[in-house]
Amino acid sequence: MRSLVVAIDGPSGSGKSSTSRGVAARLGLRYLDTGAMFRAVTWWMLDHGVDVTDPAAIAARAAEPVIESGTDPLDPTILLDGEDASVAIRSDAVNASVSPVSAVPAVRTRLLELQREIIGEGGIVVEGRDIGSVVAPDAPVKLFLTADPEARAVRRAAEAGGDVAATQESLLARDEIDSGRTTAPLTMADGAVHIDTTPYTLDEVISQVVALVEAVTAASSVGSQARE
Repeated sequence: MRSLVVAIDGPSGSGKSSTSRGVAARLGLRYLDTGAMFRAVTWWMLDHGVDVTDPAAIAARAAEPVIESGTDPLDPTILLDGEDASVAIRSDAVNASVSPVSAVPAVRTRLLELQREIIGEGGIVVEGRDIGSVVAPDAPVKLFLTADPEARAVRRAAEAGGDVAATQESLLARDEIDSGRTTAPLTMADGAVHIDTTPYTLDEVISQVVALVEAVTAASSVGSQARE
């Protein structure tokens, strides 16, 4: 487990954040929310008056934000220039701008370096939209979580206290941007296991993923012993 990397991708509202934290906590692994990193960059751009509709303006300052991501699944943190940004990155302004900011290649390149540095030797569950396809393509466990648009909207609206119909429209718009971008689009990685979380409770999804991880690690252990 100490060297294991579990890559969990999927669109907003699919349950990947709660699932990833639950799996990491149950298995004693670290946890990384890459989406929070992109949100932190977005908030920084907004706070510094950068035109978030101008990719060149974003790219010119992509190296400036100082981002520190905590990896405790029970208490994940995100610091921006040394300050707690956990509330600010969930604002409506960030929700509306994170996809175009995330699509800028300079932003993705900068955060890719940070993400791989945090992943290091492993022992971590990493969630995002391009973990299995770009960030950690060699991860032995890859999952792609989805859910019906309505179910995703209900979950996200419950978290943020918004209107379900408006939330669903926003989620679908973000799906289109994330799936259509040229750099690291939202996609199911080769070898990933697809789980539609719609009919399951959170605990049921976590249990499915934990069982998969344990099966993969057990098979790897048997393979290593056979080679020895």
